[in-house]
Amino acid sequence: MQNSPIGLMDSGVGGLTVLKEVQRLLPTEDTVFLGDQARLPYGPRTVTEVTTFTRQIARFLQREAHIKMLVIACNTATAAALTTMQKELDIPVVGVIAPGARTATQVTRNHRIGVIATTGTVKSDQYRQTILAKDNRNTVISVACQDLVTLVEANDLTSDHAKQVVATDLAPLLDQDIDTLVMGCTHFPLLRPLIQDVMGDRVTLVDPGTATANMATSLLDYWNLANPKTGSSAIYYTTGNATDFNNLADHWLDQTPVQAIHLPLSELTTTLEVNDK
Repeated sequence: MQNSPIGLMDSGVGGLTVLKEVQRLLPTEDTVFLGDQARLPYGPRTVTEVTTFTRQIARFLQREAHIKMLVIACNTATAAALTTMQKELDIPVVGVIAPGARTATQVTRNHRIGVIATTGTVKSDQYRQTILAKDNRNTVISVACQDLVTLVEANDLTSDHAKQVVATDLAPLLDQDIDTLVMGCTHFPLLRPLIQDVMGDRVTLVDPGTATANMATSLLDYWNLANPKTGSSAIYYTTGNATDFNNLADHWLDQTPVQAIHLPLSELTTTLEVNDK
């Protein structure tokens, strides 16, 4: 089991921000990443739909890669399916919301915390609830920024259009006196320079991916699952266009070039149907 890879899943390429931190902190661990770009975005979908997609991906990664841990590198999927996956799978399952919320409560100074996320994550209210559970002195202001996901998936990270979209989406937070902003979608750290420029230097940006990778490290040690070998490998799947995935992944990741495998959706739906029989 120690030699088995860590599996990571996301609705698209945003989860690569989590993968990058996992690869940095765990250089001896093999990884398998699956981006479900064909069904992007997850944000407007129902909890039932997102849970089904997450279950399909988890079972595929278990069957094909024999993963020893699943990291749900997607805030929407974490909100919808984390508890279910932790009950159904016999391996550790890590989400991104609790680590991000914990970091926000640790770095805020005035206890006014902003959260930007997809529509589904904001609707779930899990960031606000988790932050308040850790410190009820905090005030949490959440804003849905679904358009930022579209920017990242199109690899539009620096254009004037991207700057305008980011400025428009973040405008509701500018008069809220927040000193901390949780980037509550794993796509958003790819737009970090634009987000920081709009919010200003006095606002600390929290990337849940870093905190999630730290949690994964701790769990591997706790369950004695850490791989003692030297070096690592990475496999990438996408249900979308592999060339588009590779272009963005090569821009973001340190371990390049990326050569993603296109995975037809039928491979995921068949996985679920076969396992349910």
